[in-house]
Amino acid sequence: MDGPSFRTAVEEARQTELDRLGSNKLLVALTEADLTTPGVLEVAAASEAAARDTFAAWADTETDPAAQERFAAVADREREHYSRVVESLRDANPDRAAAFDPGEDPGPVHSYLRSREGTIERLAAGAVGRGLVSLRTHAQVIGFFINEQDERRANLVRDLRAETETAMDDGLALLETTCEDEEGWDRARASAKYVVTVAYDSYADALQGMGVDPKSVC
Repeated sequence: MDGPSFRTAVEEARQTELDRLGSNKLLVALTEADLTTPGVLEVAAASEAAARDTFAAWADTETDPAAQERFAAVADREREHYSRVVESLRDANPDRAAAFDPGEDPGPVHSYLRSREGTIERLAAGAVGRGLVSLRTHAQVIGFFINEQDERRANLVRDLRAETETAMDDGLALLETTCEDEEGWDRARASAKYVVTVAYDSYADALQGMGVDPKSVC
């Protein structure tokens, strides 16, 4: 198996969950129905902060040199993403920016990611599983700002999304050299698929808590 085939296999295995995560209900769930520019930016910033800390922790504990370098590079990129989103939040609402704190709770997805210890599992879950979810989140945030006629912020998130896609490609390329046999690819597949499952379950629970059906796709 190669990287592109692996990505396709994970997407096909979790197509229903990914389709629902790609619906316009996603931001309702993530913001707890605070569909305002500051609300959306706060969610985006918190996500970038959680990713920054996850990849930084992996970079500190990873024993494979190539993976360690990749995790450190992603942590740096997520740190820069966080700064850019917070700056946009500050421009939109200085008071909310001043009060904003991403908190210490990383959420279900990053809690799962941080429990991964194997190089293969980290690459698959962090680059592919999280990447597939992130791309759909970015798409919904871009759509939100387009609807708000805020092309500047839509372009900001387009940049973040493009860099996320590049990070996924880089992770897939490294996964190809790390998975030496089918057993390795099986472990990778299980980890990547489970990230999508965790993200979907969190999304569904949030919507159900608001009395919204997560199964319909808008």
